[in-house]
Amino acid sequence: MTIHIYNTLTRRLEPLEPIEPGHVKMYVCGMTVYDYCHLGHGRTFAAFDIVVRWLRARGYRVTYVRNITDVDDKIIRRAAENGETTTALTERFIRAMHEDFAALGFVPPDLEPRATQFVPQMLGLIELLEKKDLAYTAEDGDVNFAVRRFPGYGKLSGKSLDELRAGERVAVDAAKRDPLDFVLWKHAKPGEPQWPSKWGPGRPGWHIECSAMATATLGRTIDIHGGGPDLVFPHHENEIAQSEGAFGQPFARIWMHAGALRVGEEKMSKSLGNFWTIRDALAKYDAEVLRFFLIRSHYRSQIAFTENLIVEARSALSRLYTALRDTPPAAGEVDWGEPHAQRFAAAMDDDFNTPVAVSVLFELANEVNRTKSAELARQLRALGGVLGLLQSEPVAFLQGRRTETSVSARLMFRGSTTAEAIGADSWIASKIEQRAAAKKAKNYAEADRIRAELLAQGIVLEDGPSGTTWRRQ
Repeated sequence: MTIHIYNTLTRRLEPLEPIEPGHVKMYVCGMTVYDYCHLGHGRTFAAFDIVVRWLRARGYRVTYVRNITDVDDKIIRRAAENGETTTALTERFIRAMHEDFAALGFVPPDLEPRATQFVPQMLGLIELLEKKDLAYTAEDGDVNFAVRRFPGYGKLSGKSLDELRAGERVAVDAAKRDPLDFVLWKHAKPGEPQWPSKWGPGRPGWHIECSAMATATLGRTIDIHGGGPDLVFPHHENEIAQSEGAFGQPFARIWMHAGALRVGEEKMSKSLGNFWTIRDALAKYDAEVLRFFLIRSHYRSQIAFTENLIVEARSALSRLYTALRDTPPAAGEVDWGEPHAQRFAAAMDDDFNTPVAVSVLFELANEVNRTKSAELARQLRALGGVLGLLQSEPVAFLQGRRTETSVSARLMFRGSTTAEAIGADSWIASKIEQRAAAKKAKNYAEADRIRAELLAQGIVLEDGPSGTTWRRQ
């Protein structure tokens, strides 16, 4: 089947038809590295991780570019507040970003350009815009893009020029010819990073960075351009104006935008102060549970963040792992001719519909539980792997053994003052032995008391033909 993707630009599903047959070129706007990534960022990049994984599962060669913004007003301000250089600040948070994304199982990009490495390309693009009378030097020394000279402005956001307002990073001042004009090159200010240019020393504006990095790494027209929901306007609208104004051809065939992660009625964001960093979440929850929470909803939908939903995600993922624990899977890859795999593929081909794909995993788990088929268990594990799930050892997951990425977490037990000692596997094993001895002595009241004691600490016992196993609630 052909993969169909919702295109923000045209507001409809469209077939994926790469410019170069068999090769998808995808650019995703990455992080501005002045702080730790939060779960809202995780939501966005989990969506595009799924896109890359599925395209490759379908046999496409994918060149995945995800940039880093390492020069920006927020970076300069934070570095000054900390009394450190912008380079020291950005390097620290780039390392943290890589650690967080690896913990969540994100496929690394093939190319990860940094804005400071592409200033010459940005200057060349600005000069081309100036020659086409789409850019002008303002009285304050900034070089701005003349929005009303680009006839297609507003086509991505679907608004007319009169409806549009300057975005959060667009400074409205008297030096501009029009409030919607945006800066391409900022004149140098004392103490800020700067580069030489024909317009004098300065630094690039935010929007020109992505236009230059995308075209330098993937060409003047790319197959897919993606990002978070807040980038439609002004960032992506401005990218289109710059790139298409300069080169006279479509910048991206398909524009994709992930839905927001919301806390109450607001999106999760640093500016609102309502965010959980990814590493704070990893300290409390298993990395695969967080990944499952982020991808089980459709990438375009808004999802709410509550701790109860994380607990629910762990319970759901545990059901899949329980099927794999009770029926060890055979080794092997996905059998795409099998009915469950066909339904899974149809869902993913339909705009990466992970809710339906995940529902197929649960159908398959039910079949595994019913039939005890190692082949179906293999299929379950392999299909889960396409989504970056179900690759842990089932017993280890069910018993809550944390991965290296979250070793800082503590297994907290309700009502306990010595959480780690009580939570140790050896303590649980000794309680199971005590319960077995009580049952053998027909002291069922004591056996029930031990079960209740463990349950109070979040430990669920499951009796079966091969003995008693346990998992965390």
